[in-house]
Amino acid sequence: MQTEIVPCLWFNTNAKAAATFYCSVFNDSEICSENDMLLHFKINGKRFTALNGGPEFTINEATSFFVYCGCNAEIERIYTALVEGGTILMPLQEYPWCKKYAWVKDKFGVSWQLDIDPINAPQTIVPSLLFTEDKYDKLDEASTFYQSLFPKSMALLKMPYGNSTPNVKADTTRFTQFKLNTNIFNIMSSPIPHEFNLNEGVSFTMYCDSQEEINTLWEQLTSDGGQESQCGWVKDKYGVSWQIVPTVLESLLSDANRAPKVMEAFLKMKKLDIETLLKA
Repeated sequence: MQTEIVPCLWFNTNAKAAATFYCSVFNDSEICSENDMLLHFKINGKRFTALNGGPEFTINEATSFFVYCGCNAEIERIYTALVEGGTILMPLQEYPWCKKYAWVKDKFGVSWQLDIDPINAPQTIVPSLLFTEDKYDKLDEASTFYQSLFPKSMALLKMPYGNSTPNVKADTTRFTQFKLNTNIFNIMSSPIPHEFNLNEGVSFTMYCDSQEEINTLWEQLTSDGGQESQCGWVKDKYGVSWQIVPTVLESLLSDANRAPKVMEAFLKMKKLDIETLLKA
């Protein structure tokens, strides 16, 4: 299994415009490859994909991306770029938990949480999941579950609610950060109702080298209330969407002679089968 977990952003038809915009905002950025449906790009050295998936799903604030900026000049620069045509959810200023922070939704609908503090890791852009309502008190459970899926995983930090929130136990975890292989994730909590929830607008792609890896992850993620979907997609019991993809798929689809039959086989599957794809 490749160690990097790659966020996939679902757009209607403007994936290239979005990826081009993000590459203009962030450093160490480039569009790596593209076709009519999918673009692979990196920003701040982290890989992303952008999908022209149509209008079925829309990105919302339940999944955002923390950007650990490290200095005032960088957070001001990124904030200015992202708010142009976007929406300020929390303005750039000092908060009790951070000397300078902002939460913005850019013009393509993607949410970013900007933190002036540095992070003690090469990964400066960190996916953040928001667990609300009936999931607000399940951060520890979810963190443990996700860490069980990957080798070399570990908890990094967690912060409790304390006595600040009525009707919430003081020791309930409000924020947690953990590492899955080399990938850092955050989960935040809110007990109040929201108009949005986790959906397929943002998913996370895992590239597997063998059918055994695909089968194991598929079984783990569909257990205890997870849901299978088409084309290697699965939604886990917390509502987080994953794509479990064989590493060989990209090379098969890049072969002009084989791609049509490979795509035909691919579209018929739920869990992807490497042997069937190779024989197509």
